[in-house]
Amino acid sequence: MEASRVAVLGRGLVAPVEAVLRGDDRGVLHGDGLFETMHLRGGQPWLRDAHLARLRSGAAALELALPSTDALVRLVDEIRAGWPPEVEGALRLVCTRGPEGGGSPTVYATLGEVPAEARRARRNGVTVATLPLGVAARSRPELGWLPVGVKSTSYAVSTAARRWAARAGFDDVLWVSTDGYALEGPSANVVWLTGTTLCTVPAAATGVLPGVTARWLLDHAPELNLTADERLITPAELKSADAVWLTSSLRGLAEVRSLDSTPLPRSPHTPALLALLAFPLPAADQQR
Repeated sequence: MEASRVAVLGRGLVAPVEAVLRGDDRGVLHGDGLFETMHLRGGQPWLRDAHLARLRSGAAALELALPSTDALVRLVDEIRAGWPPEVEGALRLVCTRGPEGGGSPTVYATLGEVPAEARRARRNGVTVATLPLGVAARSRPELGWLPVGVKSTSYAVSTAARRWAARAGFDDVLWVSTDGYALEGPSANVVWLTGTTLCTVPAAATGVLPGVTARWLLDHAPELNLTADERLITPAELKSADAVWLTSSLRGLAEVRSLDSTPLPRSPHTPALLALLAFPLPAADQQR
């Protein structure tokens, strides 16, 4: 996502080329920070309160002092003011621990158009490969000292996985535990349908990021006469599921078209789930 707007807490809008971070900011040096990405539709950040609640939960786990929720909302409102309502926006809110020698956290927001890649994934689906993560499914929450389920700016592992996928000819990756369970993608949760039950991986038991979009889908599953559940599943079982999707803030819902090069059938439920999410399809894409 290329930012066309940048706003800094306490400074307001700044030029996208203007310096925002100090060279010794711990968010840059150590990945010591958090972020949230919100989908801007009709000029409004969708599920804003849920994203801010997840940000605050992550900050508590990292012992990172955050500004008040009101201050964060003002920053979000500053950067989105006047954004064209017909343009899908990707609004990223970033909070780092600030300078290495101490001081206030660094808090800023960026805003740009949702990348075409995300819209294509929503429309066409994605090809996915599994990668070993090197941990057992339930091991991370059991450690006690390790913050889990946080959207950290420490993104090296996630970007490495996405680079591997690109080299190998896949759109995305699904991490698998050492005991054989599917966990999550580098920037997405996995959701699947078994019969009339819409499922996702239990975040509290596994330490995966609790997905805002996935949670909203499961909470609203009864509107499509579906039940909801959280459970563990193996990649082999996913291949036998009635449908599999990756969910994230900007893509919304991307149907998994193949898993480890095994084709998966198109699901008749995908249009209904996208309609439930009310994600727009840009006019340019509708003509393709």
